[in-house]
Amino acid sequence: MAFIPRHTSAATALALLGVTGIAAVTVAAAPPVPVAPGTPQASPPVTPAPGTSQAFTATVTPVSPGQLRHSWRRGCPVGPDDLRMITMTHWGFDGRPHTGKMVINKSVAGQVVSVFRKLYGQRFPIRRMQPVEAYKGSDDASMAADNTSAFNCRRVGTSGTWSQHAYGLAIDVNTRENPYIHPYPGGTVDPPNAKDYVRRPLDRPGVINPGDDVVRAFEKIGWVWGGSWSSSKDYQHFSQNGR
Repeated sequence: MAFIPRHTSAATALALLGVTGIAAVTVAAAPPVPVAPGTPQASPPVTPAPGTSQAFTATVTPVSPGQLRHSWRRGCPVGPDDLRMITMTHWGFDGRPHTGKMVINKSVAGQVVSVFRKLYGQRFPIRRMQPVEAYKGSDDASMAADNTSAFNCRRVGTSGTWSQHAYGLAIDVNTRENPYIHPYPGGTVDPPNAKDYVRRPLDRPGVINPGDDVVRAFEKIGWVWGGSWSSSKDYQHFSQNGR
């Protein structure tokens, strides 16, 4: 399926469940991600109690307008009442469990939790998981920081069409390890610090490859991977309607 160039950020365009315990594992460290001073830190680590293992946990709570000051505004296709905040555990690149947060459409919150529960069981590492609000609604800043996020009220390129992120029905995962490749000549890479991660398949931590466990986990809930598009490739992107 053909697709138009990457959407711009809101700043530039107009933002319960448990499984069995899993012992900590060691994940090979990826190269450091250069980010600007003041960039929000990675999701905080969780330290299991001595003699115990860390199980996956997730809580789903309402979202207020005050939590979306930069990523939502009046006129967006969904309102805060249509969204939920998921607070859940994930593995980090340091081989430790962390607690992250994600804003998502309330209609898919349970499905999204089921996906990340599977990724946790597969020990798939996630660099950081914070609402794009932490980056003042900037898609570019969130991508450069290798952030995994969902809702952001923004449009697609210059088309004027709302991104699926504006509905809370799309998720970008490990944005540096899984960049967006523009379809026009030259194949510009977003984020720019992701040029070492263009090739697929690629056997490195946090990378999503065709047909792998991450793709299958999202396919289980009917979501489509942007890495399967026929022109541009959006390796970080999963959405409910495939766009």
